[in-house]
Amino acid sequence: MVHELPLWFEWASLAALILLLAVDLVVVGRRPHVPSMKESGLWVGFYVTLALVFGLVMLAVGGTAPAGEFYAGWLTEYSLSVDNLFVFVIIMSRFAVPKQHQQMVLMVGIIIALVLRGAFILAGAAILEQFVWVFYLFGAFLIYTAIKLVAGDDDEEEFKENVAIRLLRRVVPVSKDYDGAKVRTVVDGKKLFTPMLVVFVAIGSTDLLFALDSIPAIFGLTKDPFIVFTANLFALMGLRQLYFLLGGLLERLVYLPIALAVILGFIGVKLILEALHTNTLPFINGGEHVGWAPEIPIWLSLAVILGSIAIATVASLLKTRRTAVLAEEPSETGTPSA
Repeated sequence: MVHELPLWFEWASLAALILLLAVDLVVVGRRPHVPSMKESGLWVGFYVTLALVFGLVMLAVGGTAPAGEFYAGWLTEYSLSVDNLFVFVIIMSRFAVPKQHQQMVLMVGIIIALVLRGAFILAGAAILEQFVWVFYLFGAFLIYTAIKLVAGDDDEEEFKENVAIRLLRRVVPVSKDYDGAKVRTVVDGKKLFTPMLVVFVAIGSTDLLFALDSIPAIFGLTKDPFIVFTANLFALMGLRQLYFLLGGLLERLVYLPIALAVILGFIGVKLILEALHTNTLPFINGGEHVGWAPEIPIWLSLAVILGSIAIATVASLLKTRRTAVLAEEPSETGTPSA
């Protein structure tokens, strides 16, 4: 449901979060470097703590319902965003982005993604307000996406330049080489854009493609555009440092796609049940609400999301550890000497 959170709280929150993003961007721009594991861990901890505190403030201001929906939405978006990191790694490699400038690339890309997601969220909220039956489409799409994840049918490891990148290359003169973190440079007296601009667009536009399943997923947990946007904002703000923190650990999360499939499938079913509960389509139950369709409470959604992520993480680490041990066994036993 859409909650009537105080308008002052929404505007004050958005202003504070935008200011935080601006400060973060300035700090990153002034000191380009590759963050250490300790630094990355501290920043991830900071943004996670900030999200938890924001949820508590929302609890005090609006009550348990909006706070619970925020936490469920943030966890869903954060877990789905972790999957985006695989593609970000490929993009950085594909465009040979210097390591010391990768923070800036991620930061600007994330800001572009937030602007695009904001427009997507506003459009989605307007559509859902007028056409409740869209929940059927969202639910079916999420279940379809979940099945694809379980089947391993995704193209993440084969990054292809999308329409936005190809169009940018066609209309904007781009130099072959980087010039530090600059977006514009001069080559043989000609002003050109550097590949940094292309990478910014690649990160931002690719994230929007991922949002095609994450945005419908969070609308299955809350219909409040403010909660949807802030959950996305907190998820993306913590994503930059998580990129450096996880590093090689990404490949160890072998069961992450299954966890994401469970979450997407669960929310897909939740959306369809909600659509049945508020049904207006004439060819379903004569256009009347389906009374037997249950409503899934937010606490159950939180339990499924947290449980799926926790089980997948533990199972992944156990599997990769066991695989590593088995791989070392032949070298440990060796062959008996003559």
